[in-house]
Amino acid sequence: MNDIVVFKGEVLLPDRILSDGYVTCRNGRITNVGTENPFPDLDAIEGRYVSPGFVDIHVHGGANADYMDGDKDAVVASNRCHARHGTTTLFPTTTTGTREELDAMISACEAVRNTWRSSDGARIAGVHFYGPYFAEDKVGVHSIDGRRNPVKEEYEFFLRRSIVRIATCAAELSGALDFYRFAERSGCFITCGHSNAHWGELELGFAQGVRHVDHFWCAMSSVSSLRGRFGTPMRAGMEQYVLHNEEMSTEVIADGYHLSDELLKFAYDMIGNHRLCLVTDANRALDCPPGEYRFGPAETGSIVFSDGKTVSDADGGLASSMHGMDHMVRRMAKATDAPIHSIIKMASQTPAVLAGISADHGSLEVGRAADVLLLSEELEIEGVYIGGEEFIS
Repeated sequence: MNDIVVFKGEVLLPDRILSDGYVTCRNGRITNVGTENPFPDLDAIEGRYVSPGFVDIHVHGGANADYMDGDKDAVVASNRCHARHGTTTLFPTTTTGTREELDAMISACEAVRNTWRSSDGARIAGVHFYGPYFAEDKVGVHSIDGRRNPVKEEYEFFLRRSIVRIATCAAELSGALDFYRFAERSGCFITCGHSNAHWGELELGFAQGVRHVDHFWCAMSSVSSLRGRFGTPMRAGMEQYVLHNEEMSTEVIADGYHLSDELLKFAYDMIGNHRLCLVTDANRALDCPPGEYRFGPAETGSIVFSDGKTVSDADGGLASSMHGMDHMVRRMAKATDAPIHSIIKMASQTPAVLAGISADHGSLEVGRAADVLLLSEELEIEGVYIGGEEFIS
């Protein structure tokens, strides 16, 4: 019965905590969740909390590796890094860059996914085709040289690849609606990011399949930014559209540096854990010492600087994050009065549902992949199991 693993603790389900619960796994899948050990002769692995593995739909790298390096070793290094922080499933995310750099990134992710084993760290559920179709005034730390409006032949080439499951484009760009239409036909989860779009442009995008905006309040339109674009009367932007439209979802970078605790609490209270998820947006500086790094491809990415807590460009602008999902969970728990299982849901089931992988990932339910975390009282990672196998970092 070596293929059977039993976990015991406060089991974090999507809608409640199962006290003194057991999660039984066999052959990499969850076979039972309840208050009794179906195999009493088998010692259970105990933790204060038994949690589903985290799911990250927006992540660029870690351990001095960026997915845009376009190298299998870099992909594995980053996946292992995020597994140490509790992420068991992720979507490597592109930055701006050349077509050749995007192709190398996606090809490297395909190669790692095709030969994946649990010792490689977090599994790749798909690629998030994020850059390069950003608004020119919302590029952020991404390389401006790699930014462009949607190129039909280019995005059709990439979105036809089965590994690409999430697709982003700023709604106000020329060609955005055609991009959205093709992404929907390709079965992608469609998002609007790095955008200064107004309400009407989002409405048009919504009609073509847009259902999500990236990192709420970061590199996105606001009433004030739209005044700069259009003058008066002032216009509603991405924030107002998401708050108003129950079919839209979003994400927050809960590292404690991008957003204040009151903004995190506001997002949770107003949007809810069913359409708000946590992302790391982490870059290669995660688990690395302070210093100078590249955001994006190792040779051409933007120069950024880590002080050990945040990463910024030369002008002091924040450059994604350098923290794992476990940090995001702890910060969100501190910022809100939400129950722990609700916080965990935003890091597991909600992103899995949004990305269309919840039948296999994101919750401790019978039939799901046996991706299990053991967490301490303080929500520190004490054990990571991927497909029922312990991940040893």
